[in-house]
Amino acid sequence: MTVADTGVDENERPQLSLGTAAARNLATTTKTPPQMQGVTSRWLLKMLPWTQAAGGTYRVNRRLTYTLGDGRITCTNTGSEVRVIPQELRELPLLRGFDDESALGALADRFVQQEFGPGDVIVESGQPVDQVFLLAHGKANKIGRGEYGDDTVLGVMASGEYFGAEALASADGSWKHTVKAVTGCTVLTLRHQSLQEMNAAESLRTHIQQALSDRPKPQNEHGEAEIDISSGHVGETELAGTYVDYELSPREYELSVAQTVLRVHSRVADLYNQPMNQTEQQLRLTIQALRERQEQELINNRDFGLLHNADLAQRIHTRTGPPTPDDMDELLSTVWKEPSFFLAHPRAIAAFGRECSHRGLYPQNVEFGGHHFPAWRGVPLLPCNKIGVSETRSSSIMLLRAGEQNQGVVGLHQTGIPDEYQPGLSVRFMGINESAVISYLVSTYYSAAVLTPDALGVLENVEVGRDG
Repeated sequence: MTVADTGVDENERPQLSLGTAAARNLATTTKTPPQMQGVTSRWLLKMLPWTQAAGGTYRVNRRLTYTLGDGRITCTNTGSEVRVIPQELRELPLLRGFDDESALGALADRFVQQEFGPGDVIVESGQPVDQVFLLAHGKANKIGRGEYGDDTVLGVMASGEYFGAEALASADGSWKHTVKAVTGCTVLTLRHQSLQEMNAAESLRTHIQQALSDRPKPQNEHGEAEIDISSGHVGETELAGTYVDYELSPREYELSVAQTVLRVHSRVADLYNQPMNQTEQQLRLTIQALRERQEQELINNRDFGLLHNADLAQRIHTRTGPPTPDDMDELLSTVWKEPSFFLAHPRAIAAFGRECSHRGLYPQNVEFGGHHFPAWRGVPLLPCNKIGVSETRSSSIMLLRAGEQNQGVVGLHQTGIPDEYQPGLSVRFMGINESAVISYLVSTYYSAAVLTPDALGVLENVEVGRDG
């Protein structure tokens, strides 16, 4: 029977039972604790071995190692600051055999650090050769006229190579080719004029003039002085080789801090604590935010963050853009002694998965920390959104060897601090102001140290996605 049949609207019928809206007034509501979308798995914090840094400082003693006669110049970095090892300047042809340590140190101090982005021109053909360029990190193309008159790549230069060494003698020549950055490049430059302005450079200038007058010297196909190698000898023949020195100024890591003041009104803390303690919930979310900032700093801080503290020789680039199995194998070759885990943005992990699928490869999963993760060569690939993705859709993938016993990467903290709430984190009561607001100082202290250069490798300029 329809409304038309009865003449009565169903919505106007008398209510026969208690409605749900009124019934909810007597029901118990099930609530969740406050949720926070910014909370992540923070695998770096979970998997790093943490070392006690008594006194707030941790010193890493190393041996300074460099090889002479390999045609490449080694640079060191402290955070984002790059410096050439003074003795390595002997790799420059005009400084072969120069043994004045103080002059080499003064010369190294004159180099100026410059940053170039992909596609930037470092030197241009036809311009005067008035600077020495040391390619501390990155890749660059040497571009000149090809066989048929068009521009072509004459060669590729990578970290440790140099060009413009003739500027040590004079600034009369001109560049016969253009050098253009392929990836982001860190370059150390020394102007010819800076060499002339050195007060204590008389021995250096004398050596350069002597080197010019002594030419031609025995050279190999690359224009480098030949290296004497003894073989099949008997007796006490002096052998060619390298020498090792200790670092006179070892790196010291000081604990960094992330802090905030949590404020809770006393009325809220007194009256609204059932069924959940308001102060505890406020504190829980504040600590989550501090831990997120802690991991962000451990990866991206320019002083101690892992992305900036990877040794220049441990940073490699992808072959074609996306992270391929070949690239991951090369990354493994940089940290081949007991690698612990990869760390990558989820989008980089997805890009690697696509490359594997294109090749018909299916990386196995491994159980790690009670969870299942994709792995490559048995090394788990852990997600971390703190490794950024640039506007050009590129990112980085890190590989770590963890632990102090393994001469790897360690996290630094200090436990036993006053009002400690969690290891290395304190919650200190600051008092109640005249507005009845309770304040708590929440602090966490942390840093990270790379004990040996081969404990951390970075695959840079990883393309994580393309349009179309």
